[in-house]
This record gives sequence, C-alpha cells and structure tokens, in this order.
Amino acid sequence: MIREFGDPRGLSVTDIPDPVPARGQVMITVEAVGVAGADVMIRSGALAAYGFREGHILGGEVAGTVAAVGEGVDAAWIGQRVWAFTGTGGGYAERAVAPVSEVLPVPAGLAVVDAVTLGSSGIVAHFGLAHAHFAEGETVLVRGAAGSLGIMTVQLAARRGASAVAVTTSSPERGRRLRSLGATHLLDRSGAGGPDAPRGYDVIIDVVAGDRMPSFFDRLNPNGRLVLVGAVGGQPPADFGATLMAAFQKSLSFATFSAATVPEPARQAVRRDQLAAAARGELVAVVHEVLPLEQAAVAHQKMDAGQVFGRIVLTP
Repeated sequence: MIREFGDPRGLSVTDIPDPVPARGQVMITVEAVGVAGADVMIRSGALAAYGFREGHILGGEVAGTVAAVGEGVDAAWIGQRVWAFTGTGGGYAERAVAPVSEVLPVPAGLAVVDAVTLGSSGIVAHFGLAHAHFAEGETVLVRGAAGSLGIMTVQLAARRGASAVAVTTSSPERGRRLRSLGATHLLDRSGAGGPDAPRGYDVIIDVVAGDRMPSFFDRLNPNGRLVLVGAVGGQPPADFGATLMAAFQKSLSFATFSAATVPEPARQAVRRDQLAAAARGELVAVVHEVLPLEQAAVAHQKMDAGQVFGRIVLTP
C-alpha cells in the first residue's frame, strides 16, 4: 500500500485481512498483477485531487483463480482461472475482489502474466483508435509506444490497415522491437524522423502528454485528430489550445479518452476477443519483467526511470 505519496520508497508491504466479496463480487487468489502507468501516477500523489489517499492499495488488473463468490454470483465461478478489473486499486495483494461483471475466463493456452499485460491496455488502444475515427489507409503516430498501451496501439493500427504506423522511441533497440510489432517508421521523442517518414499524420495517439504535447499538433494532416489516452509525462501546458487556434484553417481536433466512458458490455466483448486472439498468437503480450509482489517499489523505480518496454508484472 501507499504509506506516503512521492517516490517508490513510500510503498510498504503490509498484512491486512482477506477481502470478503460483497454482493455481485468474486474474490480471487491472485497469481499476476499488471503494473500500470496509472499506478505510478497515483503513487506519486499526482492524482490526490481525485480522492486518492495514503493507505491506498494500488493495482487495477489481476489474474488468478476465483476462491469465493458473493451473494447473487453463480458458484460455478469458483475454481475458474480468470482475468479481472478491480477498479482503481486493490490488486497489489495476494487476494483481491472484483465485480463479476468485470471478470473474464482466461482462455486455455494464455498465461496469466500475458492476460494482465493485455487486458486493460488492449481496451484503451482499441477504443482510443475508434475515438480518433481511425480508418483503414490512414497514417498513425503513437507517441510513447514503449509501454503496454502504446505497444497494443501499434499492433492494432497495423492489423487494421494503417498505411503507416510511426512511433516515438528513445533507442534503436526499442525501435527494432516496435518494428517487429507493426511499426513502419521510427521517430525521436520530438517527433522528428528520417526522410522517408510521413510529413504528417491523420491520427496521433498520445500516451505521454507533458510539455511537448502541443508541438505534435504541427505534425497532423488537415482534419487530423490527436487523442490523449494517458499522461505519463505529466499534464500538458495550460495554454496548449493556443497552438490549435493558430492552425485553425487545418480543422484539427483534440480529444481525451478514458475507457471509463465505454459501456461495460462493450469493453468486455472486445477484451474477450483480444484475449482469445492472444491465445491464438495473433496479438503479442510484451512482458518486460516478472517480479515478486514484495518488489513493487522496484517495479515503480524502473517505471520512473523509463526503463520498461512493455509491462512489469507482479506475482504474489
């Protein structure tokens, strides 16, 4: 849990009673926990204004075996191997509860470590592209492509027929790995690329935000759309709208996207399809490292240092 907001040293291993599933919930013996960018932001204190307090248990995505069910839940779930969305926390634990509506069986042949690498990031990538009205043949730039969300966006854009999938990357090695997943052009963090890189993009999916975000409006084609799906680089400048107004005649669009706005049945249907595709080898889960739950602070240190390609997974 978070003993103190700030750097990863504020995370503490603590013994608490097992959670009890309420009506409509299941209790899961956790085998894998995905470490997300949102966890890092919550731990840092950046989201304290949204009601997060010290003492919060991080983790919104787990996989394991259902050990108990609450009132109104079919007992047939007990013993099933599942993926689950626990909400805004509670997952960094040996046992966690989740609404049964946010639980899915893990397909045969798919490891639980892979399930928590794909489960949430795949949904944001899928619906983020839809929010941008991406169409086959358009050019796409993924800003911040080395995390699990960016990697899934690259794969989905390539599978759906993008004419080019450019990525910002910090190293040739990361670029090589992103090419193997569907990227066609490698750019530096400023968005500059080689002479063969597209001069503009129809869609930019931005995981980073931060001070540099407004400069990427200049890389949009006329009628281009930038959708912000994350803010791992911090908030954009308060006056970023001035850049959009300066390009008024290009009819550019800016939007934010959160999967919380997608109805639960639609999220689960897409997630079920993606997990099945991963089990068939059609989508790749990129796991950076698997660490014991007790090393959650180490995982966050690596996230803070920008050392992660894909997702770190914790195992109780």
